[in-house]
Amino acid sequence: MSSPLPTLTRLRERVLRSSRNRKRWVLIVFDAVALSFLCWLSFSMRFGQPFVPNASQVFIILAAPAIAIPIFARMGLYRAVLKYLPDRAVWTILQVVSLAVLTWVALAFLTAMTGAPGVPRSIPAIFWVLSVLVITGSRFGAKWLLWRNMRERSGLTKTLIYGTGDAATQLAGALRSTSEREVVGFLTKDQSLYGMDILGIRVYAPSELKRLIQNMGVEEIIITTPSLGGAGERELLAEIGNAPVNVRILPSIVDLAEGKYIVSHVRDIDIDDLLGRSPVPADPALLRKMIEGRSIMVTGAAGSIGSALCRIIARMKPARLVLFDTNEHGLYQIGRELHPDASFPLVPVLGSVTDAELIRRVLVENGIETIYHCAAYKHVHLVELNPLEGIRNNVFGTDTLAAAATECRVPNFILISSDKAVRPANVMGATKRWSEKIVRHHGTRQLDDPYERNFACVRFGNVIGSSGSVIPLFKEQIANGGPVTITDEQMTRYFMSVREAAELIVQAGGLSQSGDILLLEMGQPIRIRDLAEDMIALAGLTVRDARNPEGDIEIVTIGMREGEKLHEELFYDPDGVSATAHSKILRARRANGNGADLPAMLRRLREATDRADTAEAVKLLFKHTER
Repeated sequence: MSSPLPTLTRLRERVLRSSRNRKRWVLIVFDAVALSFLCWLSFSMRFGQPFVPNASQVFIILAAPAIAIPIFARMGLYRAVLKYLPDRAVWTILQVVSLAVLTWVALAFLTAMTGAPGVPRSIPAIFWVLSVLVITGSRFGAKWLLWRNMRERSGLTKTLIYGTGDAATQLAGALRSTSEREVVGFLTKDQSLYGMDILGIRVYAPSELKRLIQNMGVEEIIITTPSLGGAGERELLAEIGNAPVNVRILPSIVDLAEGKYIVSHVRDIDIDDLLGRSPVPADPALLRKMIEGRSIMVTGAAGSIGSALCRIIARMKPARLVLFDTNEHGLYQIGRELHPDASFPLVPVLGSVTDAELIRRVLVENGIETIYHCAAYKHVHLVELNPLEGIRNNVFGTDTLAAAATECRVPNFILISSDKAVRPANVMGATKRWSEKIVRHHGTRQLDDPYERNFACVRFGNVIGSSGSVIPLFKEQIANGGPVTITDEQMTRYFMSVREAAELIVQAGGLSQSGDILLLEMGQPIRIRDLAEDMIALAGLTVRDARNPEGDIEIVTIGMREGEKLHEELFYDPDGVSATAHSKILRARRANGNGADLPAMLRRLREATDRADTAEAVKLLFKHTER
């Protein structure tokens, strides 16, 4: 005797292959037969024996499906796709069945008024209960029978969602309609929700993660909280880092609102998500003010900050975009990336910011209205070993560019500075402080050349993934199996994502006045040791230390190198900082004086550099870095 399982499988596949119209008619026929039978069953249950209806009662029984089916159709019961039927459809079915039964009762009441035998009062109640159970059970039973086994065969990824807010519940609902993931639970720190169900899915404490992985075969965790900078989230990541699961994150609500992602789109978690910064949407008016219809030049366009700026500028319809850099390959790559979608002239220029003649020619030929000066040597250790080149590029390059911009009457000049410019302990930071002074000097020369201008500086800390950042080094060391090297256990740094930094730079330009130094609010500094541990956890590995001798990657402290500071600062005087119209952009109080002695200082520094007198050049460099 053949097993019924293959027969059921063939029947299921046949139903699934049927047309949408045929499936709808199957439901209609089922409802007609079921409601007629349930109406007869209601009479039988009321009288305690099989009911034999007379002609009038047959009419009443057949009227039940005749009334209900048009109402079901009008209320959309036959438009619903069973595969994607949500739990809340129970409430809709309850309403539709109630309406159909009430209409049927009204008909039965009218027949009693015309002299036909009426319907006992208890029968409508019995009929309503049976109809709700059968109509609801038929829909969800068909969904379970037809698609449950198919999902099991397709190997759905068992998924936990971290969070129970609106984003988490919307994600759970969206994932139910896919054939890729099965949400088996929510994780939350809210103890009042433990053991409860949301959308029919159980809520668990993060401490149960290991048990859930072992007992339920969890393969993936999707995080829906806006940031992972808190202690609780870091504990979760530490827990996840020791578990064989993939960790992904839902894009921020800002990206979802802008239509960059749909709610079911998740991405791999990145180190950006651990910064603990609350995202603030960019102000479109500020972005347009600085970009739309303007001819713009970005120096250092192939670098991390420069290329991110170019991407933002390209989306905001400039009149022209000049990409300026000495890096031939990088310049080719960013130009190649932007070219397909560029509806404006895209001009790549290969050259150095120390080439005054080239700079002037580019500014004039392209009618440049705004310069974003990102070009600089940023590697602290390399610049420390090559101070003269750092001075030539960072100091004299900025002076050459600012002087040419003044000569060509460029209205806007924005310097990208660094927190290392505050009380600098290394050559790179000192060159950045000089650059700030140079831009402020040119920005306040209204008496010498009173054309309207806005020469300002934007100062911030480390950017994730930038050429001078420690993060690319950590990624490389982890990929090579370790060890990860840090200079001091207590060292901290400010960090920001490159996209956020680029957007804030453009907006800061729109808020600045000539001579300003604007500061990007960087949140709380992050301990480099914590950053290394988080990156190891994100790689699915564990830290090897005294507590975990069997771990994968060791973290080794190698000591601070010359020029490094234990903690960086964003401003000289915290009390001298004022707010702007943007919550993430601050304004530093202006120092006394207008920098009238700066040209003489620059001449002395240039003379020492031209003589290759490294000691004298470095001495002069640090001598004039006071506020």
